[in-house]
Amino acid sequence: MSAELDALTVVNQLRDLAADPLNRRAIVEDQGCLPGLILFLDHPNPQVVYSALLAVRYLAECRANREKMKGELGMMLSLQNVMQKSTSPGETKLLASEIYEILQLAGKEEAEQAEAAAASCQRKAHFFLGSNNKRAKTVVLHIDGLDDSTRRSLCEEALLKIRGVISFTFQMAVKRCVVRIRSDLKAEALGTAINSTKVMTAQQVVKTEDGGELILPFQEDSAVLVEENTDIPDYLPEEESPSQETDKAVTRVGSITDGVGWLSTAANFLTRSFYW
Repeated sequence: MSAELDALTVVNQLRDLAADPLNRRAIVEDQGCLPGLILFLDHPNPQVVYSALLAVRYLAECRANREKMKGELGMMLSLQNVMQKSTSPGETKLLASEIYEILQLAGKEEAEQAEAAAASCQRKAHFFLGSNNKRAKTVVLHIDGLDDSTRRSLCEEALLKIRGVISFTFQMAVKRCVVRIRSDLKAEALGTAINSTKVMTAQQVVKTEDGGELILPFQEDSAVLVEENTDIPDYLPEEESPSQETDKAVTRVGSITDGVGWLSTAANFLTRSFYW
């Protein structure tokens, strides 16, 4: 097995573990995993870099992690390098920029949140980073037919083909997918891509003024031309879905119980690969 394949395997496993909120503190507290992810940001394979960014983004969704992540040696510099690198795909640069912005705010958020809480105790944290970034927006999809890992893989393939999709996270228990896209990409493009699978149909979930939710179907005649994404390399398929069982919202492969042992293995790999 080549060193590059080892790197892809490790970074994708870390990404999958980081997708589970129960694992995020343990990964950041581990002595080898966070420094390893930072080094992966400088990897020559753009697929490794993109997967490492997804893992870092998941970790930064835990507010308790942000201060440590910001102070970790090389984190902010590596994110800047990805943003400034001429060979970085556009979506990769945008994802790095969003992570950089959210970490830059670490330490200031507590004061802002306390002030905001006084005005509204109903404020909810956004699921994705950089939600105020005018270059990107978040679209929530309700997907009929998103029943198992096979359908999830079909959905992943459809979304990854769209130029302008930055990242996405599945909520299998409620058949939803939260997609981060460039601001100039129409939500209808996501619906067209999902509907093209022939086994799933997508509707958009929007917030109402009173804080409720409204599910809006995409118009049948609103199919838009989907520009395929050629910048980002093929995404490694997930052999095991983090949320395979639709009737259990928290049942995930690679939970913290199994993840701790794997973190030790990953840390050993990172040590062998990067520290000498």
